[in-house]
Amino acid sequence: MPNFAAAQRKLFVLVPDVISRRNSEELMPTKTRSRTAKTNRKAQKPGIEPTVSIPRLMVDGSDWAFRHFIHDALAFFTRLQAVRSQLGAVIGLSGTQYTVLIAIAHLSDKDRKIGVNQVAEHLHFSGAFATIEINKLVARGLVHKNVDSRDRRRVILAVSPRGRALLNELAAVQRPINDMLFRGLSASDFRKMRKLMSGMVDAADEAARLIENRLRGRQRAQWDRQAS
Repeated sequence: MPNFAAAQRKLFVLVPDVISRRNSEELMPTKTRSRTAKTNRKAQKPGIEPTVSIPRLMVDGSDWAFRHFIHDALAFFTRLQAVRSQLGAVIGLSGTQYTVLIAIAHLSDKDRKIGVNQVAEHLHFSGAFATIEINKLVARGLVHKNVDSRDRRRVILAVSPRGRALLNELAAVQRPINDMLFRGLSASDFRKMRKLMSGMVDAADEAARLIENRLRGRQRAQWDRQAS
């Protein structure tokens, strides 16, 4: 059972202390109390350094709007990935396999010869990862690999009739979903977003290399300190 006697003794100790502090604060001049309150608020909410320094990305010296934008972007792309996985599941594929399949289909239109490198570059995948995913589609008979008649060292990719049938079947499900996802974009917005997104992917690649170099520098510094 709870020790009510001990709790009561604790309460009797705390209450006079609270009353004492309250009385001392009430005897303070108004300005002094105001300064004390501000000091307490600052102590309770220490400032956080801005996460960006580009002036055009800050509002009144704060990165709050930037952080809000990042969080909205993360939320949107997380949901976009979930939708992609669900669309792939409709035709029995993973989200990545579906993405590779439809990329090959679109890239190989107009009688263009498409290889693994073109698919990897288009999807911003590594060549090794693209090869693994393409081979899965080949094993399922959804993609064909053919040797280029002009360059026997090169393999040409093509979506099989079965693969195209699956993509056409999925399109009926896909269209209303994409219409819903991007209904807020005007034609002008779409043109700008396409251009911006391409540049932002390149910037993200550079940022990834930057943080990797920074982390390596920190590791080397730690090793140097341990060795000394």
